[in-house]
Amino acid sequence: MSSPVVFSYRLDGLGKASKESSLKKNSEGLLWTHLDANHVNIKDSIKKFSDLDPIIVDALIAAETRPRMLQSHGGLLLILRGVNLNEDSRPEDMVSIRLWIDSQQIISLRKFKLKAVQDIESKLKLGNGPRDSGSFICMLISRLFERMQPVISELDEMTDEIEENLLESPDKNLRNQIIEIRKKSIMFRRYMSPQKDAISQLLSSDVNFLTPEHKRQIQESLNHITRYIEELEAIRERAQIVKDELSNILAEKLNKNMYVLSIIGAIFLPLGFLTGLLGINVGGIPGANYENAFSIFLAILFIIVFIQILIFKKYKWF
Repeated sequence: MSSPVVFSYRLDGLGKASKESSLKKNSEGLLWTHLDANHVNIKDSIKKFSDLDPIIVDALIAAETRPRMLQSHGGLLLILRGVNLNEDSRPEDMVSIRLWIDSQQIISLRKFKLKAVQDIESKLKLGNGPRDSGSFICMLISRLFERMQPVISELDEMTDEIEENLLESPDKNLRNQIIEIRKKSIMFRRYMSPQKDAISQLLSSDVNFLTPEHKRQIQESLNHITRYIEELEAIRERAQIVKDELSNILAEKLNKNMYVLSIIGAIFLPLGFLTGLLGINVGGIPGANYENAFSIFLAILFIIVFIQILIFKKYKWF
C-alpha cells in the first residue's frame, strides 16, 4: 500500500533541509512532514508517528474545513487556504493547508497540491528556507498571499475591462461576465474573512516559537489580507454598479424602441381606420365609380400624416 507521506524534511536551522525517513520528532532539528489527506489510512498514519490529541487529528483530516487557529499543548493547529493554481482548476476554489506546528515538529496535510508549499520546499533546496517553526509560519502565510495577489489583480482588471465595454458598446452578454466576477469575489471573500480572523488569533498566541520579529512579519501579512478583502469588496460593489448600469442602458434601449413603435402605431392608427372603413364590401362607398378617387384618397392620407407629424412635434413627442 502506498504511503500517505508526500515528503519529510529535517530542517538544519540555517535554511537548508535533508530528507528524513524517521517521522518522529527529536532534538536533532525541526521535522516537517507533509502528508496526503486523501490517503485511506491517514488517521492511523498520523497516530503512528505523533502523539497529537485526537481532536487535533480529527480537525487535520476533516473533509470540509474553514480557516482557523487553535492553540493547544504548546503547539498550534492552523488551517489556511490558498488559491487553486492547479491545472484545469479555478483559482476561487481555494485549496486548504492543514498544519500542526510546535517547536520540534510540523505536520502539514493537503487535499490538493498547493503552490505555496512547493515554494517553501524549493527554498529549502536552495538553502534559504525557513529556519524554525516561527519562520515557517511566516513564510507560508507570506507565500499564500503573494500567490493571491495576481489573481485578485486579474479580477480587478476584468472589472475595468467590463466597465470600458459598457461605455463603448453595451451588450446583454456582459451580464454573464459580471455575474462571474461577482461569484468569484464572493467565493474568495468567503475564505479570506475567516483567514484574517485566524491570523489575528495567531498574533495573540503565546507559543514560545513565535518571536516578536515573527509577529511583526505576521502583522504585515495581516495587513495584506485586510487590503485584499477590501479590494474584493470594492470589486463586488463595482460589479453590482456595472450590472445596474447595464440593466438601465438595456432598459433605456428597450424603452426607445417601444417609443418608436408607439409613434409609428399612432401615425398608422387613423390611416388603418380609414382604409378599413372604405374596404368594407357594402354599397355606397364614396368614389367607387370615380376614376380619380384613389389618388384623392392617397392625398388625403398624406395630409393626415403631415398634420399628425406637426402635432407630435408641437407637443415634443419626438
